[in-house]
Amino acid sequence: MNFDKVYKEYLDKIENRLEEYMSFSEPHSLYDPFKYIMQVGGKRIRPVLCMISAGAVGGNSDDAIDCGCAIEILHNFTLVHDDIMDEAPLRRGKDTVHKKWGRDIAILSGDVMMVKAYEFLAQSDAEILPQLLSLFNQTAIEVCEGQQMDMNF
Repeated sequence: MNFDKVYKEYLDKIENRLEEYMSFSEPHSLYDPFKYIMQVGGKRIRPVLCMISAGAVGGNSDDAIDCGCAIEILHNFTLVHDDIMDEAPLRRGKDTVHKKWGRDIAILSGDVMMVKAYEFLAQSDAEILPQLLSLFNQTAIEVCEGQQMDMNF
């Protein structure tokens, strides 16, 4: 298996799916920050690993595209909220969402990102959806716990 070739193939599929999905537009003040954070860069390693993992256990990697997108949106949601808490001015060399649009819009856009992540996850096979939701929820909780520990430190 040529990892670079597989990575590029899966990355293209993830990017195409995210672009296809993010056609929402109104209200612009809610969705433009969402689109912005999703387009400012990043390697998209999480969704690619999701697809690779699905194939590694005998599944169809393409069946994991929506789960991978859910993971990527969740990750970027956490970055938006982390930047607010840290009062970070830059993310990946660009203005953070809260710096560009303000704190309140950043919080609300981050919240809608979480909901949209669940919309992606809901596209999964109904038979495995309860397990996916449980794992996704536990992951989100652990991210919040880690963020709280970071703030406490």
